[in-house]
Amino acid sequence: MQFDESHIAAVVHKATHAPLRVQTMGQFAVWRGDTQIPPKAWGRDKTVQLFQFLVTTRHRKSMHKEQIIYRLWEDADVDAGNRDFKVALHGIHKTLEPERKSRTEAHFVLRQGLTYHLNREDISIDADAFERLIKIGNHSLEEDPLLAKTAFEAALPFYQGEYLPERLFEDWTSDERERLQVLALGAIITLAELTLDENPLESVRLAQQALLIDHAWEDAYRVQMQAYFQKGNRPMAIKTYQQCCKVLDEEFGIGPLPQTKASYREMMEE
Repeated sequence: MQFDESHIAAVVHKATHAPLRVQTMGQFAVWRGDTQIPPKAWGRDKTVQLFQFLVTTRHRKSMHKEQIIYRLWEDADVDAGNRDFKVALHGIHKTLEPERKSRTEAHFVLRQGLTYHLNREDISIDADAFERLIKIGNHSLEEDPLLAKTAFEAALPFYQGEYLPERLFEDWTSDERERLQVLALGAIITLAELTLDENPLESVRLAQQALLIDHAWEDAYRVQMQAYFQKGNRPMAIKTYQQCCKVLDEEFGIGPLPQTKASYREMMEE
C-alpha cells in the first residue's frame, strides 16, 4: 500500500474526533465526545480494570467471559468471578453510555454469546494511532523519507509515557507496555537519524528523549555522538561514547556494538 499525507491526517483525525477516545500512555483517561469522564464516574476499580483489559486485548477478535475472569481475578471462585464480571460490565456500560435505554444493546462493548470485544470503529485508542503512524513512517522510509519524518513526528506526541502506569504490576499489561516502548524507541531514533543532517541539535534532543525511556538504549548514544560531532563538538561526542560504555558495562557487563565503536573510531581519525 502506498501512503501519503492524507493517511496521516486520517489517523490523527480519528484519534482526536472519535465518539469515545481512550488515553493509555502516560495516564489512563477517557473522553466521551469533548468531555473527559471523571475518575469517580467509574465507581469500583474492577470496572476500570475490565475496561482496561478489553483495551489491552483489543487485537484479539473477542474473548470468552471465563478467560477474562481468569486473567483478571484468577483467585476468585466461579460465583464471585461471575458476579464481579457482571457488576463491572454494568459499570462500564453506565459510565460510557449513561443515557442508553435499558434492554438496548451496548454500543462500545459488544457481546456475542459469552464473548466480548470493543467496538473499535467508534473508539479511538492512543496506542492504535501511535502504532498506525509508525507503520506509515516505517513503510515510507526508503521511497519517501520526508513523509516518513512527518509520520514519526505525528506519532511521537501520542507516547506520553508508560502504558497504563497504574497497572505496572499486572501481568496482562506487561507485553503491551514493552511492545509500545520498543516502538517508541525505534521511532525516536529513526526520526533522530532522519533529522541528523539538517538539525543535529534536534537529533541530540531526540536521543536524550530516548534515553529517558531507556538509559541503556545504545542506538540513542550512537546518534547523539554523531550529532555532536556533526556540530563540531568533539568533546561532547567523546563524553557520550564514554557514558555509553559505562552504562552498558554497569547494566549488562558488555561493551558497545561494532557499529558504535566504528563511529567512535571514525570521529577520532578525522
